[in-house]
Amino acid sequence: MPLTAKLLIAAISAQVFLSMGILLLMARERVPRVMRGEIPMASIAVERDAYPLKARLLSNNFDNQFQLPVLFYVGALLAILFQPGWPEVVLAWLFVATRYVHAYIHVTHNRVGKRFMAYAAGLAVLALFWLWLILRLLILAPSI
Repeated sequence: MPLTAKLLIAAISAQVFLSMGILLLMARERVPRVMRGEIPMASIAVERDAYPLKARLLSNNFDNQFQLPVLFYVGALLAILFQPGWPEVVLAWLFVATRYVHAYIHVTHNRVGKRFMAYAAGLAVLALFWLWLILRLLILAPSI
């Protein structure tokens, strides 16, 4: 397997571990409160409003890990299928870095302006990733 494919798989793994990490932090915030009876099950059956702010931020961020990252996973797997080049690897790692920054901001101080900038940077990198992938696979490649 080429080094570029391994590095792309590592980027995918880093994004997966971010999602799992947020899930574990969310569980640490939510489960004990429910188990102690602080939050009745009926109050969380449909809405998250009964949880404290930290738990809601983690929950929102976990949801966020299934928005732009889904498009990243599809593109990265497509790139691996057709042997990724260095542009895909660099853009993938830049995307993952923006997701870590976004998650950190979201679950700590949650300054919306900074969070939006991290999100927008990730979106821009992801758009470049997809544009490059399309250009490489459909226009530059003589035959696949």
